[in-house]
Amino acid sequence: MDPLPTFKFHPDPIASGSVELSDAKCVCCKKSRGAIYVGPVYAEEELSGKLCPWCIADGSAHKKFDATFVDEEVLDEEWPNGAAEEIAQRTPGFDTWQGEAWPTCCDDATAFHKPMGLAEIRKEHYEWEGLITGHVVHNMGISGGAANRLVDSLNRDHGPTAYVFICRHCNAARFHIDQK
Repeated sequence: MDPLPTFKFHPDPIASGSVELSDAKCVCCKKSRGAIYVGPVYAEEELSGKLCPWCIADGSAHKKFDATFVDEEVLDEEWPNGAAEEIAQRTPGFDTWQGEAWPTCCDDATAFHKPMGLAEIRKEHYEWEGLITGHVVHNMGISGGAANRLVDSLNRDHGPTAYVFICRHCNAARFHIDQK
């Protein structure tokens, strides 16, 4: 496999589940490069599982198919340095249950880390459990036992799911929680 391209707003698309190792041939470049994008694609043509990460990174998938990979409505056009355009047109998206969000920190777009359930959070970043509870209470407006039940029910594969983002400036974790 060729080395994956670098995505500053989605640094590890294999760990996040948006890119899979595959011998599939990309419909854009017509090459089999060892990985294929399996996340959402917004285009006239059905392209999920048919584009390679390299054609996303260099913008050729956007140019050829007018494809975007994150719902542009959730992105802030005021982000510096063309971040919204880069995220929508040249960054792998991620599957959610009801719709994406892309948090900010330090006046910039964050980088998508990966979807996580409470088991993964406790195993990999136990310190985030309190931050997620704070997010549920302060950002989602859910409190008391309902907040605790929501946090306890977080599951990477079956929802509700915590989508974790990392600030590219201060390394703080930011969250979007999506539930069925």
